[in-house]
Amino acid sequence: MRTLDRDILRLAVPALGALAAEPLFLMADTAMVGHLGPDALGSMAIATTVMSTVLGMMVFLAYATTPRVARRLGAGDTPGAITAGFSGIWLALLTSAVLLVVGLPLLPTVVGWFGASEAVSAGARDYLTISWWALPFMLMVVAATGLLRGLQDTRTPLVVAVGGFGLNIVLNAVFIYGFDMGVAGSALGSAFANVAMCAVYLVTAGRAAARHRASLKPDWDGVWFSARKSGWLLLRSLGLRGAIITLVVLATAMGTASLAAIQVAQTLFNSLALVLDSLAIAGQALIGLELGRRDRGQVLRITRRLVQWGIGFGVLVGVLLAASSPVLWRLFTSDAAVGATVTGLVLVLALGLPVAGYVFTLDGILVGAEDQRYLGIAMFLAMLGSVALMLVLVPATGSAAVLWGCFSIGFMLLRAVGLWWRVRGERWIVRAEALG
Repeated sequence: MRTLDRDILRLAVPALGALAAEPLFLMADTAMVGHLGPDALGSMAIATTVMSTVLGMMVFLAYATTPRVARRLGAGDTPGAITAGFSGIWLALLTSAVLLVVGLPLLPTVVGWFGASEAVSAGARDYLTISWWALPFMLMVVAATGLLRGLQDTRTPLVVAVGGFGLNIVLNAVFIYGFDMGVAGSALGSAFANVAMCAVYLVTAGRAAARHRASLKPDWDGVWFSARKSGWLLLRSLGLRGAIITLVVLATAMGTASLAAIQVAQTLFNSLALVLDSLAIAGQALIGLELGRRDRGQVLRITRRLVQWGIGFGVLVGVLLAASSPVLWRLFTSDAAVGATVTGLVLVLALGLPVAGYVFTLDGILVGAEDQRYLGIAMFLAMLGSVALMLVLVPATGSAAVLWGCFSIGFMLLRAVGLWWRVRGERWIVRAEALG
Protein backbone atom coordinates (compact mmCIF):
# COMPACT_ATOMS: atom_id res chain seq x y z
CA MET A 1 0.00 0.00 0.00
CA ARG A 2 2.87 2.38 0.76
CA THR A 3 4.30 1.80 -2.72
CA LEU A 4 0.92 2.59 -4.24
CA ASP A 5 0.63 5.74 -2.15
CA ARG A 6 4.07 6.83 -3.35
CA ASP A 7 3.02 6.25 -6.95
CA ILE A 8 -0.10 8.34 -6.44
CA LEU A 9 1.84 11.17 -4.81
CA ARG A 10 4.60 10.98 -7.44
CA LEU A 11 2.02 11.82 -10.10
CA ALA A 12 -0.49 13.90 -8.13
CA VAL A 13 1.81 16.42 -6.41
CA PRO A 14 3.51 17.75 -9.59
CA ALA A 15 0.13 17.68 -11.36
CA LEU A 16 -1.30 19.83 -8.55
CA GLY A 17 1.58 22.29 -8.96
CA ALA A 18 0.97 22.56 -12.70
CA LEU A 19 -2.77 23.01 -12.18
CA ALA A 20 -2.24 25.69 -9.54
CA ALA A 21 0.33 27.63 -11.61
CA GLU A 22 -2.15 28.97 -14.17
CA PRO A 23 -4.65 30.68 -11.80
CA LEU A 24 -1.77 32.17 -9.76
CA PHE A 25 -0.11 33.70 -12.79
CA LEU A 26 -3.47 34.80 -14.18
CA MET A 27 -3.94 36.81 -10.99
CA ALA A 28 -0.62 38.57 -11.62
CA ASP A 29 -1.59 39.24 -15.23
CA THR A 30 -4.93 40.65 -14.12
CA ALA A 31 -3.19 42.92 -11.61
CA MET A 32 -0.96 44.36 -14.35
CA VAL A 33 -3.90 45.03 -16.66
CA GLY A 34 -5.94 46.39 -13.75
CA HIS A 35 -3.53 49.31 -13.39
CA LEU A 36 -4.49 50.43 -16.89
CA GLY A 37 -7.99 51.36 -15.70
CA PRO A 38 -11.48 49.86 -15.50
CA ASP A 39 -11.99 49.71 -19.28
CA ALA A 40 -8.89 47.57 -19.73
CA LEU A 41 -9.89 45.29 -16.88
CA GLY A 42 -13.39 44.94 -18.35
CA SER A 43 -11.91 44.07 -21.74
CA MET A 44 -9.76 41.38 -20.18
CA ALA A 45 -12.71 39.99 -18.19
CA ILE A 46 -14.74 39.46 -21.37
CA ALA A 47 -11.83 38.09 -23.41
CA THR A 48 -10.56 35.68 -20.74
CA THR A 49 -14.11 34.43 -20.13
CA VAL A 50 -14.37 33.48 -23.81
CA MET A 51 -10.87 31.96 -23.95
CA SER A 52 -11.23 30.01 -20.70
CA THR A 53 -14.53 28.58 -21.94
CA VAL A 54 -12.97 27.45 -25.22
CA LEU A 55 -9.86 26.02 -23.57
CA GLY A 56 -12.00 24.35 -20.90
CA MET A 57 -13.94 22.60 -23.63
CA MET A 58 -10.66 21.50 -25.26
CA VAL A 59 -9.36 19.66 -22.18
CA PHE A 60 -10.50 16.47 -23.91
CA LEU A 61 -7.27 16.67 -25.92
CA ALA A 62 -5.35 15.72 -22.77
CA TYR A 63 -7.98 13.40 -21.30
CA ALA A 64 -8.25 11.34 -24.49
CA THR A 65 -4.47 11.15 -24.91
CA THR A 66 -3.31 10.22 -21.40
CA PRO A 67 -5.05 6.81 -21.05
CA ARG A 68 -4.20 5.71 -24.59
CA VAL A 69 -0.51 6.50 -24.06
CA ALA A 70 -0.47 4.92 -20.59
CA ARG A 71 -2.14 1.74 -21.83
CA ARG A 72 0.42 1.20 -24.59
CA LEU A 73 3.23 1.99 -22.18
CA GLY A 74 1.87 -0.62 -19.77
CA ALA A 75 1.72 -3.14 -22.59
CA GLY A 76 5.44 -2.61 -23.18
CA ASP A 77 4.96 -0.70 -26.44
CA THR A 78 6.75 2.56 -25.71
CA PRO A 79 7.10 3.56 -29.39
CA GLY A 80 3.37 2.93 -29.84
CA ALA A 81 2.65 4.99 -26.72
CA ILE A 82 4.57 7.97 -28.10
CA THR A 83 2.93 7.62 -31.51
CA ALA A 84 -0.48 7.58 -29.81
CA GLY A 85 0.50 10.78 -28.01
CA PHE A 86 1.42 12.43 -31.28
CA SER A 87 -1.98 11.41 -32.66
CA GLY A 88 -3.42 13.65 -29.94
CA ILE A 89 -1.10 16.48 -30.99
CA TRP A 90 -2.15 16.10 -34.64
CA LEU A 91 -5.78 16.18 -33.49
CA ALA A 92 -5.01 19.42 -31.62
CA LEU A 93 -3.67 20.94 -34.83
CA LEU A 94 -6.75 19.91 -36.81
CA THR A 95 -9.08 21.18 -34.09
CA SER A 96 -7.30 24.54 -33.91
CA ALA A 97 -7.48 24.90 -37.69
CA VAL A 98 -11.26 24.50 -37.54
CA LEU A 99 -11.50 26.98 -34.65
CA LEU A 100 -9.42 29.52 -36.55
CA VAL A 101 -11.54 29.32 -39.70
CA VAL A 102 -14.88 29.27 -37.89
CA GLY A 103 -14.09 31.39 -34.84
CA LEU A 104 -12.16 34.39 -36.12
CA PRO A 105 -15.08 35.91 -38.10
CA LEU A 106 -17.40 35.39 -35.11
CA LEU A 107 -15.27 37.11 -32.46
CA PRO A 108 -16.86 40.59 -32.86
CA THR A 109 -20.33 39.03 -32.54
CA VAL A 110 -19.37 37.07 -29.43
CA VAL A 111 -17.92 40.18 -27.79
CA GLY A 112 -21.11 42.07 -28.68
CA TRP A 113 -23.19 39.56 -26.69
CA PHE A 114 -21.73 40.97 -23.46
CA GLY A 115 -23.25 44.40 -24.14
CA ALA A 116 -20.17 46.33 -22.96
CA SER A 117 -19.19 49.86 -23.94
CA GLU A 118 -17.27 50.38 -27.19
CA ALA A 119 -14.02 51.07 -25.32
CA VAL A 120 -14.30 47.79 -23.39
CA SER A 121 -15.47 45.84 -26.46
CA ALA A 122 -12.60 47.15 -28.61
CA GLY A 123 -10.04 45.97 -26.08
CA ALA A 124 -11.74 42.59 -25.81
CA ARG A 125 -11.71 42.18 -29.61
CA ASP A 126 -7.99 43.00 -29.75
CA TYR A 127 -7.19 40.54 -26.97
CA LEU A 128 -9.29 37.75 -28.49
CA THR A 129 -7.97 38.21 -32.02
CA ILE A 130 -4.35 37.90 -30.90
CA SER A 131 -5.12 35.00 -28.56
CA TRP A 132 -7.15 33.19 -31.22
CA TRP A 133 -4.14 33.06 -33.56
CA ALA A 134 -2.21 31.37 -30.73
CA LEU A 135 -4.80 28.59 -30.35
CA PRO A 136 -2.75 25.98 -32.29
CA PHE A 137 0.09 26.36 -29.78
CA MET A 138 -2.27 26.37 -26.80
CA LEU A 139 -4.04 23.20 -27.91
CA MET A 140 -0.79 21.42 -28.74
CA VAL A 141 0.35 22.21 -25.19
CA VAL A 142 -2.83 20.58 -23.85
CA ALA A 143 -2.34 17.46 -25.98
CA ALA A 144 1.39 17.22 -25.22
CA THR A 145 0.60 17.45 -21.51
CA GLY A 146 -1.64 14.41 -21.98
CA LEU A 147 1.21 12.59 -23.74
CA LEU A 148 3.65 13.16 -20.89
CA ARG A 149 1.09 12.26 -18.24
CA GLY A 150 0.48 9.01 -20.07
CA LEU A 151 4.24 8.36 -19.95
CA GLN A 152 3.91 8.74 -16.13
CA ASP A 153 5.68 12.12 -16.20
CA THR A 154 3.90 14.95 -14.43
CA ARG A 155 7.11 16.76 -13.42
CA THR A 156 7.92 18.06 -16.90
CA PRO A 157 4.44 19.67 -17.27
CA LEU A 158 5.01 21.33 -13.88
CA VAL A 159 8.38 22.76 -14.98
CA VAL A 160 6.95 23.89 -18.32
CA ALA A 161 3.91 25.47 -16.64
CA VAL A 162 5.94 27.41 -14.09
CA GLY A 163 8.53 28.49 -16.67
CA GLY A 164 5.91 29.34 -19.27
CA PHE A 165 3.68 31.37 -17.00
CA GLY A 166 6.71 33.10 -15.48
CA LEU A 167 7.81 34.09 -18.99
CA ASN A 168 4.24 35.23 -19.62
CA ILE A 169 4.43 37.72 -16.75
CA VAL A 170 7.76 39.14 -17.95
CA LEU A 171 6.56 39.49 -21.55
CA ASN A 172 3.29 41.04 -20.45
CA ALA A 173 5.13 43.65 -18.40
CA VAL A 174 7.30 44.48 -21.43
CA PHE A 175 4.43 44.67 -23.92
CA ILE A 176 1.85 46.32 -21.61
CA TYR A 177 4.12 48.96 -20.05
CA GLY A 178 7.34 48.98 -22.09
CA PHE A 179 5.67 49.13 -25.51
CA ASP A 180 2.48 50.76 -24.20
CA MET A 181 0.29 48.16 -25.96
CA GLY A 182 -2.36 47.92 -23.24
CA VAL A 183 -4.65 44.90 -23.22
CA ALA A 184 -3.29 43.75 -26.59
CA GLY A 185 0.15 43.53 -24.97
CA SER A 186 -1.19 41.08 -22.40
CA ALA A 187 -2.57 38.87 -25.16
CA LEU A 188 0.67 39.06 -27.15
CA GLY A 189 2.76 38.13 -24.12
CA SER A 190 0.54 35.12 -23.45
CA ALA A 191 0.72 34.09 -27.11
CA PHE A 192 4.55 34.13 -27.16
CA ALA A 193 4.66 32.26 -23.85
CA ASN A 194 2.45 29.53 -25.31
CA VAL A 195 4.69 29.31 -28.38
CA ALA A 196 7.67 28.77 -26.06
CA MET A 197 5.83 26.16 -23.98
CA CYS A 198 4.76 24.34 -27.14
CA ALA A 199 8.34 24.33 -28.42
CA VAL A 200 9.64 22.81 -25.19
CA TYR A 201 6.97 20.10 -25.28
CA LEU A 202 7.62 19.25 -28.92
CA VAL A 203 11.38 19.04 -28.36
CA THR A 204 10.87 16.84 -25.29
CA ALA A 205 8.40 14.56 -27.06
CA GLY A 206 10.54 14.53 -30.22
CA ARG A 207 13.59 13.39 -28.25
CA ALA A 208 11.55 10.60 -26.66
CA ALA A 209 10.34 9.57 -30.12
CA ALA A 210 13.91 9.51 -31.47
CA ARG A 211 15.12 7.54 -28.46
CA HIS A 212 12.46 4.86 -28.93
CA ARG A 213 12.27 5.11 -32.74
CA ALA A 214 8.62 6.11 -32.67
CA SER A 215 6.93 7.58 -35.73
CA LEU A 216 5.93 11.25 -35.65
CA LYS A 217 3.83 10.99 -38.81
CA PRO A 218 0.05 11.26 -38.46
CA ASP A 219 -1.48 7.86 -37.66
CA TRP A 220 -4.88 8.75 -39.08
CA ASP A 221 -6.53 5.72 -37.48
CA GLY A 222 -5.16 6.93 -34.14
CA VAL A 223 -6.22 10.51 -34.83
CA TRP A 224 -9.75 9.37 -35.71
CA PHE A 225 -9.85 7.17 -32.59
CA SER A 226 -8.83 10.16 -30.46
CA ALA A 227 -11.45 12.31 -32.18
CA ARG A 228 -14.24 9.83 -31.44
CA LYS A 229 -13.22 9.57 -27.79
CA SER A 230 -12.89 13.34 -27.60
CA GLY A 231 -16.46 13.85 -28.79
CA TRP A 232 -17.81 12.11 -25.69
CA LEU A 233 -15.47 14.10 -23.46
CA LEU A 234 -16.76 17.26 -25.13
CA LEU A 235 -20.29 16.19 -24.14
CA ARG A 236 -18.98 15.69 -20.60
CA SER A 237 -17.62 19.25 -20.58
CA LEU A 238 -20.90 20.61 -21.95
CA GLY A 239 -22.77 18.90 -19.12
CA LEU A 240 -20.52 20.51 -16.52
CA ARG A 241 -20.77 23.94 -18.14
CA GLY A 242 -24.55 23.63 -18.34
CA ALA A 243 -24.82 23.06 -14.59
CA ILE A 244 -22.49 25.99 -13.81
CA ILE A 245 -24.28 28.38 -16.18
CA THR A 246 -27.66 27.50 -14.66
CA LEU A 247 -26.23 28.10 -11.18
CA VAL A 248 -24.94 31.56 -12.13
CA VAL A 249 -28.11 32.58 -14.00
CA LEU A 250 -30.36 31.67 -11.08
CA ALA A 251 -28.00 33.34 -8.59
CA THR A 252 -28.07 36.52 -10.68
CA ALA A 253 -31.87 36.55 -10.53
CA MET A 254 -31.68 36.41 -6.72
CA GLY A 255 -29.86 39.71 -6.49
CA THR A 256 -26.35 41.05 -6.02
CA ALA A 257 -25.80 39.73 -2.48
CA SER A 258 -26.70 36.15 -3.42
CA LEU A 259 -24.65 36.31 -6.61
CA ALA A 260 -21.63 37.61 -4.70
CA ALA A 261 -21.97 34.84 -2.10
CA ILE A 262 -22.28 32.16 -4.78
CA GLN A 263 -19.14 33.56 -6.45
CA VAL A 264 -17.21 33.18 -3.19
CA ALA A 265 -18.48 29.61 -2.74
CA GLN A 266 -17.56 28.78 -6.33
CA THR A 267 -14.08 30.20 -5.85
CA LEU A 268 -13.55 27.99 -2.79
CA PHE A 269 -14.90 24.95 -4.63
CA ASN A 270 -12.71 25.57 -7.68
CA SER A 271 -9.61 25.98 -5.51
CA LEU A 272 -10.25 22.71 -3.67
CA ALA A 273 -11.06 21.00 -6.98
CA LEU A 274 -7.42 21.48 -8.02
CA VAL A 275 -6.37 18.91 -5.42
CA LEU A 276 -9.09 16.51 -6.50
CA ASP A 277 -8.16 17.07 -10.16
CA SER A 278 -4.57 16.10 -9.38
CA LEU A 279 -5.82 12.80 -7.89
CA ALA A 280 -7.95 12.28 -11.01
CA ILE A 281 -4.88 12.84 -13.22
CA ALA A 282 -2.95 10.26 -11.19
CA GLY A 283 -5.89 7.90 -11.72
CA GLN A 284 -5.88 8.44 -15.49
CA ALA A 285 -2.18 7.62 -15.75
CA LEU A 286 -2.04 4.69 -13.31
CA ILE A 287 -5.24 2.97 -14.44
CA GLY A 288 -4.23 3.22 -18.10
CA LEU A 289 -0.79 1.79 -17.28
CA GLU A 290 -2.15 -1.21 -15.35
CA LEU A 291 -4.81 -1.93 -17.96
CA GLY A 292 -1.99 -2.12 -20.49
CA ARG A 293 -0.24 -4.60 -18.22
CA ARG A 294 -3.49 -6.58 -17.86
CA ASP A 295 -3.11 -6.48 -14.07
CA ARG A 296 -6.74 -6.48 -12.99
CA GLY A 297 -5.91 -6.83 -9.32
CA GLN A 298 -3.74 -3.72 -9.36
CA VAL A 299 -6.45 -1.78 -11.21
CA LEU A 300 -8.86 -2.62 -8.38
CA ARG A 301 -6.29 -1.71 -5.70
CA ILE A 302 -5.58 1.65 -7.36
CA THR A 303 -9.31 2.33 -7.64
CA ARG A 304 -9.96 1.59 -3.98
CA ARG A 305 -6.98 3.61 -2.80
CA LEU A 306 -7.74 6.65 -4.94
CA VAL A 307 -11.35 6.65 -3.75
CA GLN A 308 -10.10 6.51 -0.15
CA TRP A 309 -7.81 9.46 -0.84
CA GLY A 310 -10.59 11.45 -2.47
CA ILE A 311 -13.16 10.85 0.26
CA GLY A 312 -10.54 11.34 2.99
CA PHE A 313 -9.53 14.70 1.56
CA GLY A 314 -13.20 15.70 1.34
CA VAL A 315 -13.87 14.78 4.97
CA LEU A 316 -10.74 16.48 6.31
CA VAL A 317 -11.21 19.73 4.40
CA GLY A 318 -14.95 19.65 5.02
CA VAL A 319 -14.36 19.63 8.78
CA LEU A 320 -11.87 22.50 8.49
CA LEU A 321 -14.28 24.52 6.33
CA ALA A 322 -17.16 23.96 8.73
CA ALA A 323 -15.04 25.04 11.69
CA SER A 324 -13.87 28.21 9.93
CA SER A 325 -17.22 29.10 8.33
CA PRO A 326 -18.16 31.82 10.88
CA VAL A 327 -15.07 33.89 10.00
CA LEU A 328 -13.98 32.66 6.56
CA TRP A 329 -16.22 35.13 4.74
CA ARG A 330 -14.13 38.06 6.00
CA LEU A 331 -11.35 37.05 3.58
CA PHE A 332 -13.65 37.78 0.65
CA THR A 333 -16.03 40.57 1.63
CA SER A 334 -16.64 43.27 4.20
CA ASP A 335 -20.39 43.25 3.57
CA ALA A 336 -22.12 41.61 6.53
CA ALA A 337 -25.19 40.57 4.52
CA VAL A 338 -23.06 38.82 1.90
CA GLY A 339 -20.93 37.34 4.69
CA ALA A 340 -23.95 35.82 6.42
CA THR A 341 -24.95 34.11 3.17
CA VAL A 342 -21.39 32.92 2.54
CA THR A 343 -21.31 31.27 5.98
CA GLY A 344 -24.30 29.10 5.09
CA LEU A 345 -22.87 28.26 1.66
CA VAL A 346 -19.54 27.21 3.16
CA LEU A 347 -21.35 24.78 5.46
CA VAL A 348 -23.19 23.32 2.48
CA LEU A 349 -19.89 23.02 0.60
CA ALA A 350 -18.30 21.27 3.60
CA LEU A 351 -21.13 18.76 3.65
CA GLY A 352 -20.75 17.96 -0.04
CA LEU A 353 -16.94 17.72 -0.25
CA PRO A 354 -16.66 13.98 0.57
CA VAL A 355 -19.07 13.28 -2.31
CA ALA A 356 -17.01 15.54 -4.58
CA GLY A 357 -13.86 13.64 -3.60
CA TYR A 358 -15.52 10.36 -4.56
CA VAL A 359 -16.75 11.81 -7.86
CA PHE A 360 -13.49 13.41 -8.98
CA THR A 361 -11.38 10.31 -8.34
CA LEU A 362 -13.82 7.91 -10.01
CA ASP A 363 -14.11 10.26 -12.96
CA GLY A 364 -10.34 10.16 -13.42
CA ILE A 365 -10.32 6.37 -13.07
CA LEU A 366 -12.92 5.94 -15.80
CA VAL A 367 -11.07 8.38 -18.06
CA GLY A 368 -8.05 6.14 -17.54
CA ALA A 369 -10.21 3.17 -18.57
CA GLU A 370 -11.16 5.10 -21.76
CA ASP A 371 -14.83 4.94 -20.81
CA GLN A 372 -15.48 8.38 -22.29
CA ARG A 373 -18.82 7.49 -23.85
CA TYR A 374 -20.34 6.53 -20.50
CA LEU A 375 -18.78 9.56 -18.79
CA GLY A 376 -20.23 11.94 -21.38
CA ILE A 377 -23.74 10.51 -21.14
CA ALA A 378 -23.64 10.22 -17.33
CA MET A 379 -22.44 13.81 -16.90
CA PHE A 380 -25.09 15.15 -19.24
CA LEU A 381 -27.87 13.25 -17.43
CA ALA A 382 -26.56 14.45 -14.06
CA MET A 383 -26.61 18.00 -15.39
CA LEU A 384 -30.24 17.63 -16.50
CA GLY A 385 -31.16 16.24 -13.08
CA SER A 386 -29.42 19.05 -11.20
CA VAL A 387 -30.97 21.73 -13.43
CA ALA A 388 -34.39 20.21 -12.75
CA LEU A 389 -33.66 20.35 -9.00
CA MET A 390 -32.64 24.00 -9.25
CA LEU A 391 -35.69 24.98 -11.30
CA VAL A 392 -38.06 23.26 -8.87
CA LEU A 393 -36.51 24.03 -5.47
CA VAL A 394 -35.01 27.48 -5.93
CA PRO A 395 -38.19 29.37 -6.98
CA ALA A 396 -40.06 27.67 -4.15
CA THR A 397 -37.51 28.64 -1.48
CA GLY A 398 -35.70 31.68 -2.86
CA SER A 399 -32.68 30.45 -0.92
CA ALA A 400 -29.08 30.82 -2.09
CA ALA A 401 -28.14 27.90 0.19
CA VAL A 402 -30.68 25.68 -1.57
CA LEU A 403 -29.37 26.78 -4.97
CA TRP A 404 -25.78 26.07 -3.96
CA GLY A 405 -26.83 22.75 -2.43
CA CYS A 406 -28.45 21.69 -5.71
CA PHE A 407 -25.06 22.14 -7.37
CA SER A 408 -22.47 21.19 -4.74
CA ILE A 409 -24.47 18.27 -3.29
CA GLY A 410 -27.30 17.45 -5.71
CA PHE A 411 -25.23 17.55 -8.89
CA MET A 412 -22.37 15.68 -7.21
CA LEU A 413 -24.68 13.01 -5.81
CA LEU A 414 -26.21 12.43 -9.23
CA ARG A 415 -22.74 12.10 -10.71
CA ALA A 416 -21.70 9.81 -7.85
CA VAL A 417 -24.62 7.46 -8.48
CA GLY A 418 -23.80 7.24 -12.18
CA LEU A 419 -20.12 6.58 -11.52
CA TRP A 420 -20.82 4.02 -8.78
CA TRP A 421 -23.16 2.16 -11.11
CA ARG A 422 -20.38 1.89 -13.67
CA VAL A 423 -17.58 0.68 -11.38
CA ARG A 424 -19.56 -1.83 -9.33
CA GLY A 425 -18.02 -5.25 -9.87
CA GLU A 426 -15.37 -5.82 -12.53
CA ARG A 427 -17.33 -5.49 -15.77
CA TRP A 428 -15.92 -2.02 -16.39
CA ILE A 429 -12.39 -3.49 -16.30
CA VAL A 430 -13.34 -6.29 -18.68
CA ARG A 431 -14.86 -3.69 -20.98
CA ALA A 432 -11.72 -1.59 -20.78
CA GLU A 433 -9.47 -4.59 -21.47
CA ALA A 434 -11.50 -5.34 -24.59
CA LEU A 435 -10.56 -1.90 -25.96
CA GLY A 436 -6.88 -2.80 -25.90
